[in-house]
Amino acid sequence: MNQFFMNREDILKSPLRIQGEDYNHIRNVLRLKCGEEILLADGEGKEYLCRITDYPAEEESVELKIVDILGSTAELPAKITLFQGYPKGDKMETVVQKAVELGAYEIVPVMMKRSVVKLDAKKASKKVDRLNAIALSAAKQSKRGIVPQVRSVMTFDEAVAYASVMDYVLLPYEQAEGMEYSRQALRESIGKEKIAVFIGPEGGFDPSEVAKIEQIGGRTISLGHRILRTETAGLTILSLLMFLLDE
Repeated sequence: MNQFFMNREDILKSPLRIQGEDYNHIRNVLRLKCGEEILLADGEGKEYLCRITDYPAEEESVELKIVDILGSTAELPAKITLFQGYPKGDKMETVVQKAVELGAYEIVPVMMKRSVVKLDAKKASKKVDRLNAIALSAAKQSKRGIVPQVRSVMTFDEAVAYASVMDYVLLPYEQAEGMEYSRQALRESIGKEKIAVFIGPEGGFDPSEVAKIEQIGGRTISLGHRILRTETAGLTILSLLMFLLDE
């Protein structure tokens, strides 16, 4: 079933109408007729099953009636925050798109010591706007119950401070202990409400950064005997967590 996002207050308006880009998609692309149903997600975990009742002649809109209110089944029981060391090129766009598909709650771009990219405030703001648009598109495609937020670019110290209040912190690191230790560390994420995952940029983590994460209780883990690219590492651990946590 086709899903669209709307603010809860707009969903609860009477009459309930959709305009703009989503209206055009419903009427001219999907060619849905009166009596057919769609899902409206409020971005806060609830979905509304709605039936198309009219295409008012006086305006370009589709009118709907709420048939049922549902809880989203697409969300993980834990809120996973991906702290991604800012990579080169358009890799961050790929990371955001796939992280949303894999269940991340939010994504935080982080400037680390070995980050190659240098962003001023203006460029960073434009990048984040673009990344949030990608997150919205990925949330629609994967039928998420929320739209994961891409937060403003943080310094490494800001990211560590933000993660310090979370319940569990994981750090894939090539010098971590063996695989059995790593499997156990992943299993121990079950039951945690807020999980932070740190991924280094192309050059990896500086040892001082690893030490700071360990100081807030972070667990360094291995993702195997192969060296993964920065855009692969985060998606690998998100896949493992999704498999472990999905209900």
